[in-house]
Amino acid sequence: MLMKKPRAISFFDTFLTVWVLLCMVVGVAIGKLLPGIPAFLNRFEIANVNIIIAVLIWLMIYPMMLKIDFTSIRNVGKNPKGLFITWVANWIIKPFTMFGLASLFFLVIYKNLMPEVGREYLAGAVLLGAAPCTAMVFVWSSLTKGDPAYTLVQVATNDLIILLLYVPIVALQLGIGGFSIPWATLFLSIALFVVVPLVLGAITRSAVIKKKGLEYLNQHIIARLSKMTMIGLLLTLVIIFSMQADLIWNNPLHILLIAVPLVIQTFLIFFLTYGACKIFKLPFGISAPAGFVGASNFFELAVAVAIALFPLNPGVALATIVGVLTEVPVMLILVKIANKTQYGFPRASSIPVSAPTTVRKEEK
Repeated sequence: MLMKKPRAISFFDTFLTVWVLLCMVVGVAIGKLLPGIPAFLNRFEIANVNIIIAVLIWLMIYPMMLKIDFTSIRNVGKNPKGLFITWVANWIIKPFTMFGLASLFFLVIYKNLMPEVGREYLAGAVLLGAAPCTAMVFVWSSLTKGDPAYTLVQVATNDLIILLLYVPIVALQLGIGGFSIPWATLFLSIALFVVVPLVLGAITRSAVIKKKGLEYLNQHIIARLSKMTMIGLLLTLVIIFSMQADLIWNNPLHILLIAVPLVIQTFLIFFLTYGACKIFKLPFGISAPAGFVGASNFFELAVAVAIALFPLNPGVALATIVGVLTEVPVMLILVKIANKTQYGFPRASSIPVSAPTTVRKEEK
């Protein structure tokens, strides 16, 4: 959702780390005190996909897809340099630096601390590293007064690239890590958690705009569904933590240990992308959002795929959830860094990128 004036990050997003920690406490308590609940929820599976969690994740992803105007892709050619930098960072560099850092920490540095679950945490990091951020980029971009039209193009193109590259990148890295690849489940996960909400979002967006207009879509449909997104995220986390209660209870220090390589990866990718944009003399309004797209993650997708691919390996999903835990505080630090260093960039875009009229109306 784009706006003319940068909006403050919402109360829910600001304290996302707190909500995740509270969900962890509630989930672990349920798992330890009422183990029959997660055992009952585990029964609702089709092809290793938990139906209850799938529905909750759809509640998170579908509203995100509604916010994205894929017609903005027509503007790709108006400033390809910034997009190329984003694509290279997201799809050629980021997945492999994540794999390298996770392997170093989980299999070498932490070898004696987590001998049984280190490989599971590696798999979770792989799923995060191959999924660049979507809707939250609009928030980070608005906090730095980033170019909203260009941010939209960056997000829209990355969402489409996910359809092509997520499966092969994940399969390659999991194979190198010694995991057996359940191809059918992997493709099913992408179909369920990317293709279906993407198509439904595009159809819904087009239909509502034609009948009611863009303002109605933003103020009535997306605004209401955004509340469902919050509920879906919190319920999903509680359920997952209840299923991982024993792992967390027996290894509480693992949460902090997992966070270390994930945070390093976030700073690394941001500065690589942000620095590349500066080298190529791109304006700040393009450079900052470009750094945010790669630095943050599409954690909803990573969590969903982790649960589907590795239902018997709770450490995989736990690693992706730690990504949720660190997301907001780390990204807010990067927002501050970007705002303090913006004066080294051109103040105005020398290669303007305009969005379709429908997108400009969406900037409220």
